[in-house]
Amino acid sequence: MPAAAPKPAHSNSAAPAATPMMAQYWALKAQAGDCLLFYRMGDFFELFFDDAKAAAATLDIALTSRGEHEGQPVAMCGVPVHAAESYLARLIRAGHRVAIAEQVETPAEAKARGGSKALVARAIVRFVTAGTLTEESLLEGRSANRLAAMAEVGSEGEVAIAAADISTGRFEVVAVRPEAVDAELARLAPSELLVSESAGELPISSARQLVRRPPADFSSTAAQKRLEAFFGVKTLDGFGAFSRGEIAAMGALVAYIDHVGTRAPPFLQPPVRHLASGRMAIDAATRESLELVRTMAGTRDGSLLGTIDRTVTAAGARLLADDLASPLTDKAAILDRLDLVDGLARDALWRGELRAALRALPDAGRALGRLVAGRGGPRDLAQLRDALGGARLLRERLAHRPDLPPLLARLLPALDGHGTLVDELTRALIETPPVDAAQGGYIAEGYDHALDALRETARDGRKAIALLEAGYRDRTGIASLKIRHNGVLGYHVEVPAKHADTLMAPESGFTHRQTLAGVVRFNSSDLHEAASRVTQAGIHAVAAEAAHLESLTEAATARREAIAASCDVLARIDVAAALADHAMSHNWCRPDLAETPCLDVVGGRHPVVEAALAKAGERFVPNDLSLSEADRLWLVTGPNMGGKSTFLRQNALIVVLAQAGGFVPAASAKLGLVDKLFSRVGASDNLARGRSTFMVEMVETAAILAQATPQSFVILDEVGRGTSTYDGLALAWSVVEAVHEVNRCRCLFATHYHELTRLAETLGALSLHHVRAREWQGDLVLLHELADGPADRSYGLAVARLAGVPAGVVKRAEAVLAKLEAGREKTGGLAAGLDDLPLFAATLAAVPAEKHDALRDALAQIDPDALAPREALDALYALKHLLADEA
Repeated sequence: MPAAAPKPAHSNSAAPAATPMMAQYWALKAQAGDCLLFYRMGDFFELFFDDAKAAAATLDIALTSRGEHEGQPVAMCGVPVHAAESYLARLIRAGHRVAIAEQVETPAEAKARGGSKALVARAIVRFVTAGTLTEESLLEGRSANRLAAMAEVGSEGEVAIAAADISTGRFEVVAVRPEAVDAELARLAPSELLVSESAGELPISSARQLVRRPPADFSSTAAQKRLEAFFGVKTLDGFGAFSRGEIAAMGALVAYIDHVGTRAPPFLQPPVRHLASGRMAIDAATRESLELVRTMAGTRDGSLLGTIDRTVTAAGARLLADDLASPLTDKAAILDRLDLVDGLARDALWRGELRAALRALPDAGRALGRLVAGRGGPRDLAQLRDALGGARLLRERLAHRPDLPPLLARLLPALDGHGTLVDELTRALIETPPVDAAQGGYIAEGYDHALDALRETARDGRKAIALLEAGYRDRTGIASLKIRHNGVLGYHVEVPAKHADTLMAPESGFTHRQTLAGVVRFNSSDLHEAASRVTQAGIHAVAAEAAHLESLTEAATARREAIAASCDVLARIDVAAALADHAMSHNWCRPDLAETPCLDVVGGRHPVVEAALAKAGERFVPNDLSLSEADRLWLVTGPNMGGKSTFLRQNALIVVLAQAGGFVPAASAKLGLVDKLFSRVGASDNLARGRSTFMVEMVETAAILAQATPQSFVILDEVGRGTSTYDGLALAWSVVEAVHEVNRCRCLFATHYHELTRLAETLGALSLHHVRAREWQGDLVLLHELADGPADRSYGLAVARLAGVPAGVVKRAEAVLAKLEAGREKTGGLAAGLDDLPLFAATLAAVPAEKHDALRDALAQIDPDALAPREALDALYALKHLLADEA
């Protein structure tokens, strides 16, 4: 299960004699719910009660107390406002959600409103949650950050999952069978998953955080109205034909966005409906085993993605991760991607030019997301300017190239149409605008003559102040006199304390303002006049720049869909160029797609292992594979460390890479499309869910046997090793038969049960193979080569010796082994008597049919949300009749 959102503060009930500040805090905390409340007090965000305890423990900051509440000290801690984002990032990563309560009026406004003792008004301006981040400092640039919502409509028999990346606006929805939910969530890997409070316990492990929301958010009727209002349309028909479950999931996601955001709504592109059959199904266990985008330790380095990622843009890196997580099953779409990669692979000069141009482009997709959400600034507009300007140049360069790959030719027009916006942003903004717009200085000279005049006035005023400073020094004879500026006093004269008496004299023309330890500060009438001119001109200039920023932002966000489409095209080109570059430098080949379920690989390699060996100066030993309808199950035996697991995994990765639209690590490869990929290689305890290693192994094996089809590809490694020898062999034997006779899928099965090799006599599509090893002068030499036929023995003791097991232990094991082998010769060993075993099909026929529970079946068919009151009553009577019949 993913972590539910922490619930840190339950002690926030108002005391009878609460102070005005604490009464305000409790009111805000009631709105914040189970979020940590950042309560703005001056230059700090303060946290109180259990919120403070949770934050202090996560952030490793001091926990103090202030006053009392119900006779107990009030725990508190705080973080400085200027560094709040770094603390927010740590809290979000730890699984917390945060509500930010800002001061929404100045102390002067509060005093004018309610007198000298009036409390400054505060309001929650934003909820910061893992799935709704847009800030650059809180996001990982090369990874997507998704918010997902899951809804189930009983009458449809499917579970709908909507997912959006708020930072870029990508919005998608898919409906899957209940058994495929975990695989789909594993593909999306959402930071937050929204489910109804009425939903039961969910067997979900692929979401970082689970958030329960009111059932009303998942009402399909209310959701449709909410979506129509969000997108400003009268009907969703223009976006596609959505089921009730899909509408409910999308509506719940938008409802959550409305809940957590108090500014402008974030950017969401029109929802794209995907079919589950359009992508290869890969469950969570398989993704973890193959380490597609993350290693088992949770890191990007060492995964398939980390090994092959040569993208030069952040958007390209995110798209490559999506491609590897979602291999296609549409042959035409795969061929389009392969043609683009192929074209770039064949022309190194063209590929290099494209990559150089792309490398200079900023992450415009996320800049656009911040601008639409009201969290952007001049730096984000400059990123749009530079990215769209670069896209225009790229489009012009590619337009003159003959024989463009079909996919690229279709994508290029999406780079057009931004000329007016780019020209306007180029005229309006300086080359490198500041991140913070508060101080101005980002509008270019010459864009607005009135603004230029205000700046000139401010500059002249500052020159006048500099002249005043020189004049004051001459007049007073104090060489160390300076005119300084701060946020409290504004412009003022500052002298060392030992010279203060000169300016204190009544006839000096200076007015005392402040005395500090080493200096004394003064004002004067002429300085006040000059400072007023500078200040007023500066205020008007900042206001003028803010107005320009607003209009430029409106112009950019008005083209949000077109800009997002351009960003998607740039990312696709980057991915294709990166895959081509990696393929050419590592001698990868273009895979061929077949109409039949085959998998023929010549010289296949494991890309991650090969890269690791190359760093150590070693060579990877390639191996061949040839699976077909007549030879679809390979039983692979051989010693530990011989390369069995690597061989299994490398062929699974070749399938993923090919259907993701990339070249593969082999001399040649041909495959029939795979609809589902399963890997049961390695296992570990799942203590959190009460599962032992063997239980985990059996759960994964059961999922494979229940879901694999003749178009699937399965790799199984040492099934049955986690229990007793007899039980393990019996299970492994039966699983091999089931895969061969029932699932009939392409399968690689690695085992140490040499008794299984006897199955080759009865299973026509099973063939025997082994990884080669030799003993030389008492040492085991692992050749890592695959050969036909079974292994001659296990070499287990030789591997133990290689691992450093004490010689005495190995010697004793040799004696025990000799005795066991002598006994096997007499009794026939573990597989004695299996020659008389009936065929697997006959065993299946003897299994009694599962008894159906009519009451349970009828209950499963009822959709409470779709029933009128009278229909609900009728359904209840029908259930009672069924119960009476069973009795």
